[in-house]
Amino acid sequence: MNQNSPPSPPSPPPETPPPSRVPERRQRVQSAETGMVVLKGLAAIGGSASLTALAAHVGESPAKVHRYLASLMQEGLVDQDITTQRYLLGPELIRLGLAAMRQAEPIRHAEPALIRLRESLEVTCFVAVMGNRGPTIMRFEEPGLPVTVNVRAGSVMSLLWSATGRVFLGLLDEARVRQLATEELAAASDEMRALLPAADPIEVLRREVRAARCATVKDTYLRGISAVAAPVFDFTGRVCAVITALGATGGFDPAVDGKIASAVRREAHATSLRLGYVDPGG
Repeated sequence: MNQNSPPSPPSPPPETPPPSRVPERRQRVQSAETGMVVLKGLAAIGGSASLTALAAHVGESPAKVHRYLASLMQEGLVDQDITTQRYLLGPELIRLGLAAMRQAEPIRHAEPALIRLRESLEVTCFVAVMGNRGPTIMRFEEPGLPVTVNVRAGSVMSLLWSATGRVFLGLLDEARVRQLATEELAAASDEMRALLPAADPIEVLRREVRAARCATVKDTYLRGISAVAAPVFDFTGRVCAVITALGATGGFDPAVDGKIASAVRREAHATSLRLGYVDPGG
């Protein structure tokens, strides 16, 4: 090395690694989660509450809840009544809710339920809505070994002799439904009438469905076929669809408290919750 050459510059100090942003990011996530807890808590207790009541409901201090409410108010998700000082669901939240309700299409939300019923019970199942001429099948699912039935998507079901129709008849309290049932009864043969309760069959069927919250039939609509049907409710509490499972009578248990009926009711209830239905029974 040449002794006259200039000395080498000192090596730069090692770079200090940037501080981790994970704690900061996690803190933001926790804040968002707490904000959602406050917002859902306000909705759960009726959409209007005092600070004290809301804090007690969500299990947080009033001071902490107040901070989150202030942020939610800035975004229009919460409002406050100047007179009573109570907090209310805000206009932006109402717009969000309306957008969600427009997407709450019962057929789309019922499809996973139909697939689960088909695969777990190996039964034919479908979802129907109330059409102008009666209960109309909209989506139909069959197992690997289907039961031969003469109904498909687009078929209109009987209000009096099918399990699907009886759910609509019992739980959809509309004049046009009762009128269709009355016309159907008037046009029925004596043989078909013999399958119904002798006295006031329409009202008897309505009472039975309201008591059981489902309907079952055995060889009444299609010979050799049994079925179980349960209601799907929308966010207003109105029956908007019916989920039905059916099978050959010899291997299908239509009992109200049986395995199939329990599964159909459970899937119909889960679909209702996805549509915004609030179960009054919790």
